Amino acid sequence: MATGQTDPERRERIITAALDLIAEAGVAGTSHRKVAARAGVPLGSMTYHFAGMDELLREAFTRFATSVVTVFEERLGAAATPDQAREAVADLVHHLSSGNQRELVLTHELYTLAARKPAYRELTREWMRRSRRALEWHFDPATARQLDALIEGLSIHRALETEPHDRALTLEAITRITRANSGPAA
Repeated sequence: MATGQTDPERRERIITAALDLIAEAGVAGTSHRKVAARAGVPLGSMTYHFAGMDELLREAFTRFATSVVTVFEERLGAAATPDQAREAVADLVHHLSSGNQRELVLTHELYTLAARKPAYRELTREWMRRSRRALEWHFDPATARQLDALIEGLSIHRALETEPHDRALTLEAITRITRANSGPAA
């Protein structure tokens, strides 16, 4: 497959292929060989771009976490009032649980990896820190922490339920947590 030409998007294709494979087969079912085949690159490209599977997984999960945080920032950044911020949080819960099986599996695969390996725990902590920072644009730090956990929990429950709860219940839970403590951090 060597053509003597540069392939500036090869690294990105490898990361995308890794995320796709993780979503289909889990971390345990993802290998350099399978990622290379999915990305359409020579196997040697894997070691050229990534020192090992851990580096590839960290890059892939960092990209995934960043994409989720970007959704948080976009939705919360558009809110101008506490009520709009509550609506934005409800939108996040329903967006994250809307049946996107790929994102659900990637989230759980990352959490499982983080439970086993400290390097991935740090990645998830950074994800949570960035999510809470976006929530703190509208809510105090303690409330932002509670909302972050609520978003994760409600999203998981909605995604896995055969009859997920409706938006009114989501908004009620958000309102209960935020009613007493609204407003950004001082």
